[in-house]
Amino acid sequence: MDVELLTAALMEPALGPAVPAQVLLCDTGKGLVLIDTGFGLADLADPAARLGPIRHLLRPRVDPSLTVVEQLRRRGIEAGAVTDIVLTHLDLDHMGGVDDFPEARVHTTADEYSAAVTDPDPLDRMRYRKSQLATLPRPVLHTGRGDVWEFGFTGHEVLPGVMLVPMPGHSRGHAAVAVAQDDRWILHAGDALFDASVLDPALPRRGTLRAFERSVGRDQRAISRNHRLLSELHLLPQVTVVLAHDDRTTL
Repeated sequence: MDVELLTAALMEPALGPAVPAQVLLCDTGKGLVLIDTGFGLADLADPAARLGPIRHLLRPRVDPSLTVVEQLRRRGIEAGAVTDIVLTHLDLDHMGGVDDFPEARVHTTADEYSAAVTDPDPLDRMRYRKSQLATLPRPVLHTGRGDVWEFGFTGHEVLPGVMLVPMPGHSRGHAAVAVAQDDRWILHAGDALFDASVLDPALPRRGTLRAFERSVGRDQRAISRNHRLLSELHLLPQVTVVLAHDDRTTL
């Protein structure tokens, strides 16, 4: 499977370096699959309505050319070529671009859909953006931990070579997504880990990323466990871990 890492959005907070939203574009030979979407055209056209007050903290760059749909158009690829979108979770900077691909099947965990749509608690209601969720098509929901995958993990085979790996903590239904490529797995960790220096202590710590991660995480104990598990996976030669918001993780 051909896999490419795209920067689908840039956030420019007042403190710290610019923060990307990294997504995977996968060519299965039968169509294109996106792992997360970043922001979409509608988000950038009306940030106040779509993103709400948190836009003042995130300070997204209003540049439609960064959206995945526009990146594909510049290559002569229409939105209909994307058959599936696999979401790590339903936060605004990970699923805002779903609207740009109306023909794609959308996949998420049942727990995440419950938290965002069908049974949100008070914290969930503050977290997710109703304006984005209002246009979210009914996704394919993946329930429970799934089947045995690799490295002691379980997951759901969304498509051949694409695994949705439950990793709650950041949100109630958060998952990582593993994509098979030749003799390795590329694991998009979503927001299970923000600062790449956790994986590689030789890298400078990014305190702003760590602080934001703590402030929005639902289960700090689970987050710490995810950090440990991802650090162990990072050491395996057959696994490449990619973080959504730290571009020091690459393919």
